[in-house]
This record gives sequence, structure tokens and C-alpha cells, in this order.
Amino acid sequence: MPVPDPKAVRKLLTRYAVLRISQAERHRPQAADELNDVVHTLCVMMGTTGIREAIVKADALLAAARSSPGSAVADGRAVA
Repeated sequence: MPVPDPKAVRKLLTRYAVLRISQAERHRPQAADELNDVVHTLCVMMGTTGIREAIVKADALLAAARSSPGSAVADGRAVA
């Protein structure tokens, strides 16, 4: 299985968090649909069937990308 782009994974995790907070404050059908899409995409990218496992794998991927010496854009920011 190919390794997902850490930048794309970080973007999805951020979008997931924003939508979860938004839904907790006020449920909106449009945001619920978008949240379902983000959950599905994150699960597919991480090769899981559940969001909790996807988040755990995504966090591990981002941690590995940050510690990888060859990673030029480990967390969405240029590494000096």
C-alpha cells in the first residue's frame, strides 16, 4: 500500500477536527455530509475501516514524517 502524503493527511485531520467541533456546536446537514466524506477519505487513505484507527495511523505517519531526515515538508512547513 502506498504511503499517503503527510501534508494531505494533516489537512484531512484538521478538516475532521473543525467539522467535529462545528457539529458539536450546531448540527448542520451539510457539515454532517462533509464530515462523512472526510471520515471516509481518511479511512481509505490510512487503510482502515474506522475513524479511530485512521486517526491513530495518521498520527503515527505524521510523527514518522517529522522524524524522517529526508522529509523536506514533514508537517506542511518547510524543514530547515
